[in-house]
Amino acid sequence: MNSAQARSEHVFDATTAAFEKDVIEASLTTPILVDLWAEWCGPCKSLGPILEKLAAEYAGAFRLAKIDVDAEQQLAAMFGVRSIPTVILISGGQVVDGFAGALPEGQIREFLTRHGVQPAEAVETEATQAPAESPEDAINRIQQAIAAQPDRAELKLDLALALMRAGRVEPAQAELDALPANLATDARAVRLRSQLELARALTDAPSLDVLRTRVQNDDSDWEARDLLGVRLLIEGDTEAGLQQFLDILKRQRDWHDGQAKKRLLAAFATIDDAALVSTYRKKMASLLF
Repeated sequence: MNSAQARSEHVFDATTAAFEKDVIEASLTTPILVDLWAEWCGPCKSLGPILEKLAAEYAGAFRLAKIDVDAEQQLAAMFGVRSIPTVILISGGQVVDGFAGALPEGQIREFLTRHGVQPAEAVETEATQAPAESPEDAINRIQQAIAAQPDRAELKLDLALALMRAGRVEPAQAELDALPANLATDARAVRLRSQLELARALTDAPSLDVLRTRVQNDDSDWEARDLLGVRLLIEGDTEAGLQQFLDILKRQRDWHDGQAKKRLLAAFATIDDAALVSTYRKKMASLLF
């Protein structure tokens, strides 16, 4: 490898052994872009150099962690990778967003900008900080972009995500269902599909207090326990929600055609805490196999 091809100091190979320190802990101070790739993957060979170029250009605004999925199969499994290349953004110790496939450089720049990652010089020269965009403002902005560039299918995924952030479940589902096949398997689309599945479960569902009372009065009220798990997830008590599904799986595995397992898998796709997901995947597997 000659000097022109040498990696910048902002690119490194991530390993299972050092992942917690090099990626999760490091993301508390600097966003980490994770590139899951393999030597045999054609699109990876076009995407990788673009990501490495941007890592050098952004000069520390983010770091690029390269994961060879063949060498680090445990990490690939932890992320639930279905296809490569897959790119995941981790910030503040949590998965923030991601995409699948070899996007062009311009779209990757847009992806980074959308999450507040800008070249170092842009941050230094920015005179004022723009106010945070509201969900409705985001919807309006994306709809205008779609009107101007109707052939950009990725904007429709952006719209579906913005609709979900605004709590507009049915329109978000409609946009998701209308995505072309190549975007339907994008990491963000997969996550959104699971979020929508969980959100729909709460249509006309009782309140958190009512569900808690039902479970306290009858710990075999599987419907109440299932809905309680979903409510806890949606309201931020993630581990407690997962535990409800795990309890059903342990005690009434086949209830409602194995719904507890389906809930766990949907939850795993939406939770940003990779360590927590890994822990509960193992607990689920120990009950199933």
